[in-house]
Amino acid sequence: MKKNLLFVIPSLSAGGGEKSLVSLLNQIDYDQYNVDLFLFNHEGLFMEYLPKQVKILPHPEEFQLFSKPLFKSFTALFIKGKLQIALNRVLFAIKNRIIQNVSEREQYSWKHLSSSITNLDRYYDTAIGFLEKTSIYYCVDKVNAHRKIGWIHNDYDKLGMNPEFDLPYFNQLNKIVTVSEECANVFKKRFPDQKDKVDLMYNVVSPKMINHMANEQTDVFQRRKDEIIVLTIARLHPQKGLEIAVESCKELINKGYKLRWFVIGEGDERERLKKLIKKNKLEQSFILLGLKANPYPYIKQADIYVQTSRFEGKSIAIDEAKILNKPIIVTDFSTAKDQITNGHDGLIVNMNVKGVVEGIVKVITKKGLQCTLINNLKNVHLGTEEEVKKLYKII
Repeated sequence: MKKNLLFVIPSLSAGGGEKSLVSLLNQIDYDQYNVDLFLFNHEGLFMEYLPKQVKILPHPEEFQLFSKPLFKSFTALFIKGKLQIALNRVLFAIKNRIIQNVSEREQYSWKHLSSSITNLDRYYDTAIGFLEKTSIYYCVDKVNAHRKIGWIHNDYDKLGMNPEFDLPYFNQLNKIVTVSEECANVFKKRFPDQKDKVDLMYNVVSPKMINHMANEQTDVFQRRKDEIIVLTIARLHPQKGLEIAVESCKELINKGYKLRWFVIGEGDERERLKKLIKKNKLEQSFILLGLKANPYPYIKQADIYVQTSRFEGKSIAIDEAKILNKPIIVTDFSTAKDQITNGHDGLIVNMNVKGVVEGIVKVITKKGLQCTLINNLKNVHLGTEEEVKKLYKII
């Protein structure tokens, strides 16, 4: 008899966790498992890549009304006699305006949001909250399942959450999955009583699929003569340290290097970054491309891949750049060594403009180093499709 699985994630918009889930769902054996998916938002870049066997659950009517802009939501809920939910919609809006910390905002507004969500009728063998916070809270509060699993995709201590809020939820999970050894170590130190629940499962990446998609487009950068193309894939978010990238680009141009630096991604930092780009007169040199459903031709055709993050769990973009054999430069965030061996398959540099500039100059000028990095990546197996077997054991 097939087992029934439920995955929960806020949306399938661009992001490492979202891409990781879609990759995982494409590896599952649907002869053995029925899979439902609950999304808080039914839109996103990766929706089209979902396997046809995955059933997306509909939203309850109250949640649909709750999701409308405040005045329309309150009015519609009030007319239907849902007075308590209408009040919670107002409190939800207030919490989201007064709490400055984004992660705590999501934590403390959950009880108001959850009032609009009914418990699922179906019983599941396993329910999986595939991202921190809301996905896990939903699994614990709204789902009837034999086993409940939470996924932690980042260094927990860098996410800015209140551990006291999360602990009661973690207590009700059967397993807590992290995506790197460093993430696991950080989590165990923060929650020592939960350490026996922690399992490690790497993000699923498929070299075969990535190489196939990388050949779908040519000349994506419309490359100019003798220029160097630098690429970053990241949400436009303070976590990603993109102001370091902008200032590094300026420094490199001041040093006489002919380059353009492209960023694939979207986020709340777009306007701030645009102002910084304009301030540094880099409109033609530092280009925000927005979201790309298929980023692989961009990676393949870039000369150098750079990640200026302040923290990461396990960056899927770095794994993808490795699969496409790009010279990679990353800042020394806590989990960098989980993905890069400095000087062997990439460079780990100081988390500042000087470090990033020195790393890029080294790759540009030392052709022997560049060849070493590329050849070492060519000679290693980088696919993680077999990670799905860990999921089967966990569930």
